[in-house]
Amino acid sequence: MEDNSSRKRKRAKLLKAQNKKLAGTDERKAEEEKKSTASAFAKRTKSQGLSKSSTFLDKMKARLSGGHFRMINEKLYTCTGKEALDYFKEDPELFNVYHAGYQEQMSHWPEQPVNIITKWLKDHSPSLVVADFGCGDARLSRNVKNKVFSLDLVSNDPTVIACDMSKTPLDDSVVDVAVFCLSLMGTTFPSYLKEAHRVLKPCGWLLIAEVKSRFDPATGGADPKKFSNAICELGFTSVFKDFSNKMFILLYFKKKDKLNSNRKEIEWPELKPCLYKRR
Repeated sequence: MEDNSSRKRKRAKLLKAQNKKLAGTDERKAEEEKKSTASAFAKRTKSQGLSKSSTFLDKMKARLSGGHFRMINEKLYTCTGKEALDYFKEDPELFNVYHAGYQEQMSHWPEQPVNIITKWLKDHSPSLVVADFGCGDARLSRNVKNKVFSLDLVSNDPTVIACDMSKTPLDDSVVDVAVFCLSLMGTTFPSYLKEAHRVLKPCGWLLIAEVKSRFDPATGGADPKKFSNAICELGFTSVFKDFSNKMFILLYFKKKDKLNSNRKEIEWPELKPCLYKRR
């Protein structure tokens, strides 16, 4: 039989082996946890680095896109309608660049003039035929029940008619409402208004929404009274002017039933270009 001292030695040996095994397990766990933590840290650091890089690239792309928009915008305000048409014919993609920048600018406005014109049409008969000069993305036509001739320099939509707005394919006296929503751009804008007069029926409506700064004489803008008078000399009657919005003005005219046969040459005031500053 084993004596007590022998049993004690065996127990001590067994306990030592168990402690050594446990110590090895703890070391392995500690090492695994260390590796796991290092891996997670590396992934997080890499992710943060990619995120910063992505953010930087996005900012650079936005800055380049914004600069391109401002360049196109300035050209459209300072060239003739034919030059603008030829410009986009050479590279139709520029039209998309311009309107992407335009929509970004509009996103900062508390109210959109196209929404007010949409409401005006909804408050009137849906049987009124509309010509939307410089329709852009043709938003007006999508939000009213009226028949709308959507006109612009480029057509990316089968419902949009691509043309010079001074020479549309519309017949004489075929529309009830002519709309210019922030689209009296370029040095030949009076020719667009003359075209609107041609296609409008007698007593038809002319609705104009324009950036307010273009009509601020204190900053080089046109005198709104002289502008309104010039349109009246073209063959319209002023019905209502709305200057309540801080971003744009709204002008409502009706085509006269009869033209004045003794019309003189109209003196059109120069409209100040709406040039956007770098943000």
